[in-house]
Amino acid sequence: MSQPVAVVTGSSSGFGLLTCLTFARAGYRVIATMRNIEKSEHLLRIAKQDGVDSLIHVEELDVTSDSSIEKFQMLMQQTERIDVLVNNAGYAGAGFVEEIPVEEYRKQFETNVFGVISVTQSILPMMRKQGSGKIINVSSISGRIGFPGLSPYIASKHALEGWSESLRLEMKPFGIDVVLIEPGSYQTNIWSTGKSVTEKSLLPNSPYYGTMKKIEDHLNKEQSTYGNPQDVASLILNVVKQKDPPLRIPIGKGVKMTIALKQILPWHYWERMFLKKLK
Repeated sequence: MSQPVAVVTGSSSGFGLLTCLTFARAGYRVIATMRNIEKSEHLLRIAKQDGVDSLIHVEELDVTSDSSIEKFQMLMQQTERIDVLVNNAGYAGAGFVEEIPVEEYRKQFETNVFGVISVTQSILPMMRKQGSGKIINVSSISGRIGFPGLSPYIASKHALEGWSESLRLEMKPFGIDVVLIEPGSYQTNIWSTGKSVTEKSLLPNSPYYGTMKKIEDHLNKEQSTYGNPQDVASLILNVVKQKDPPLRIPIGKGVKMTIALKQILPWHYWERMFLKKLK
């Protein structure tokens, strides 16, 4: 079978949905996974309009469920080849550290870190035997820079970045490339339906309530300047076509400059500049 195959997690909306469509339009057979397959209607409707619905196969996958992962592993064993894995499934937890139950951190890591590990482990044996493959981990500028009020999400993305570095070094000798895509702010639902703010930080009697509201107001105010998520989906396809892609690829308005400033500035200057924005 010569037709390339791409597996995409978190395909019901946002980057995942657009990535599935982008790959299908490019002639890939796409295995689009999502926790609730009832949410596949939007993806399949657009695919049909574009004439690529026959190339998209929806499969149920909850990356936090052992039984779901086991079913996914069986499916992968029955697949003749896997050329691309896009680890996109994730959500953004928020709140202030003092008020966030440890269990909420665990849930965040179960999806954004351990879920990625489990899915990748299901794919690696076939890619290794093939001697080729691309693993694209959708990270964030939050994997490089910490922000107040978003520590569950920030911590999970920092963990993903470190894990991906190790995986890249392990897989390179087998002809498998591991790449981190690091988007800034884009018009996806991760900051609306996807965001889970811990209960206490939303209460007016919280000592962090004022700062939490400023952060939310800032995010809402900036939404009109957020980038088009299709740019990220197109980037992922372009990366897959590259012979030797870099480990990290930041994308989005001001993202490269922000990362560069953090690397250059002494911490006390960076801290002062950052906290000034919250006043």
